[in-house]
Amino acid sequence: MKLNSSGRTHVGMKRAHNEDSLRLCREENLFIVADGMGGHASGEVASQMSVETLAEFFRATEDDDEITWPYKMDKERRYDENRVVTGIKLSNRRIYESASRDARLKGMGTTIVATFFTGETCYIGHVGDSRVYRYRDDKLVLLTEDHSLLNDYIKMRQLTPEEIEAFPHKNVIVRALGMKETVQVDVLHDRPQAGDIYLLCSDGLSGMLTDDRMASIMDGQRDLDTQCEQLIDAANQAGGTDNITVILVRYDGE
Repeated sequence: MKLNSSGRTHVGMKRAHNEDSLRLCREENLFIVADGMGGHASGEVASQMSVETLAEFFRATEDDDEITWPYKMDKERRYDENRVVTGIKLSNRRIYESASRDARLKGMGTTIVATFFTGETCYIGHVGDSRVYRYRDDKLVLLTEDHSLLNDYIKMRQLTPEEIEAFPHKNVIVRALGMKETVQVDVLHDRPQAGDIYLLCSDGLSGMLTDDRMASIMDGQRDLDTQCEQLIDAANQAGGTDNITVILVRYDGE
């Protein structure tokens, strides 16, 4: 499998420090974005812990088929799908236990979104409102569904674009790592085609730029480093009210 990837994170224009984290685990074909939350620096602790735990679990299960997993595999899921779900659940448990032991970390949490490429499949696991898009044939398509209060209202009430824009609780998420002892992980799989680009991002990007604007930046630009920089620059130019993290992964075929 031939993959080309690039990632960038930026504090934005309004925040004092960056609570986002990212990992490009190229040897494992695993890519992760996390957007931390909590008082002081605890959001940064949670996001770093989540990406590090997931990456460590993937490295351990890649090298040792006999390793004991922290959770039983779901027989309804494929093996690699179970790896994604279990790694994220383990991240949740470590964050929750750390916050329970240390009062300074109480209330910390993080979103997470990860893509894992294997065989002919891209597995996508996520919790929260960080996103994965797929850019194919000059079109950008959102593959994940936000675990947010706004998205719940959209599904229940079919809000108009004007109501969505005026919604007072856009940043409220209804699911995150570290909030409870257990977490539900959404996982889906996609079959990449040569030339597809998968965009992983925190809401510091997707909350500042429309999908059409992101697609226009990616259109015609093959260099992933440049695309990442231009996406972040555009989000900052639009206000940069949050930390901004972007990973781009291009599938170049087998």
